Amino acid sequence: MFARIKRILRQFFRKSRTINNQPLNKVSLIVIIVIDIFILINVFTGLDDIGRWYVSPSQAYPCYSEWQNYRTQTDADKDFDIIRNSLNNNRYNRFSQTQIYQRSESKHLGKVSPVCLNYGQYKDNINNDVNQQIVKKIDQKQNNVSAFKGKNRNIRAQYDSSLLEKIAGQPREQSITEVSAAKAKLELDKNNRNISMLEQEISNLKKELINKPESINFVSFLQDSNKFNLVNKGYKRASFWYPSIQLAFQSLFLIPLIIIALLVHKFALTKGYGLISLISWHLLVIFFIPLILKIFEFLQIGAIFDFIFNIIKVLFGELLFLVSYVYILLIPLIGFGIIKFFQEIVFNPKIQATNRFQKSCCMQCGKKIRHDDTYCPHCGYYQYLECQNCHNFTYKHLSHCKHCGHPQGEGND
Repeated sequence: MFARIKRILRQFFRKSRTINNQPLNKVSLIVIIVIDIFILINVFTGLDDIGRWYVSPSQAYPCYSEWQNYRTQTDADKDFDIIRNSLNNNRYNRFSQTQIYQRSESKHLGKVSPVCLNYGQYKDNINNDVNQQIVKKIDQKQNNVSAFKGKNRNIRAQYDSSLLEKIAGQPREQSITEVSAAKAKLELDKNNRNISMLEQEISNLKKELINKPESINFVSFLQDSNKFNLVNKGYKRASFWYPSIQLAFQSLFLIPLIIIALLVHKFALTKGYGLISLISWHLLVIFFIPLILKIFEFLQIGAIFDFIFNIIKVLFGELLFLVSYVYILLIPLIGFGIIKFFQEIVFNPKIQATNRFQKSCCMQCGKKIRHDDTYCPHCGYYQYLECQNCHNFTYKHLSHCKHCGHPQGEGND
């Protein structure tokens, strides 16, 4: 196995650095590398674009995250918070919340959840001038409360200094503080009354906002478990299938490029177009690199991972580290399968030799030669090997001896 992998790698690097079995000069190699990098960047850009073509779970269910947070909160002000956030998010936006949700449909494949569109309509109903003014008043009063609390902190700091000075018997005219203890007490009481009054006004404004008909309807909608369960199940189902859908679209982008590069490469080999053969070979490698990476990425986060994860969770409980063991065994097997596929099917020397023999081409470089040429005049490759049965010379890589028909082995280079 290791000898075969070593031979494949040697052939890979030889094909990547030679034209008609002649090594590339340094300038040409640099140009090829620059072209490879440029194309690879554009391939990954195209993959990213087409991977985002289908709506993501967060785009198909844009209300899920906020709704989920609301249902898990235990804060007494959670109704007010979500209403306030609905106003803050739309105050300076020229699009309504429903339009923002619907814009995902115009730029992507797939649909936005009807329940989330309904969610957006409730938020749009809340977002009116009257409610915005209420929130603005709450913000102003909250700022005043913060200012009074800041003054109190400064007064307490000065009061502590005044108290220490009084204990030490320091004269008032030598004090470094701005207020006396008595005056500090009066200021603190006054500020605390203002804070209490403002907090009561804030509480009343919050109740006014929450008791608005549109707010009551929105909160009732949020508390509807049946509607949330629809969104929750849909979001989890979309999250499960989204990596598979992404891989399908990205494969749809890459596979035609791989097929075209492969056909051009084979055609160039047959016709002896060395430069085209080299470039098409590099393109073929470049197109395969992101495909392989995306497949491994899918194995880590896609439906197969969830399937393995769930099986191990059922069989072994919390021993989820066993998923890593499965992948340590699975990934090399997949890699070995890919190598076998390309070695035995795509780049099988026997299949290539059969096609080249039928077209009177060199077994190595694929250029036209005569039937009686022992060595290729283009690359110098020796075309024959000795039959193990009749000991006559027959073509390398072909399945049977041309003299006695005896089956041949792998053949020697």
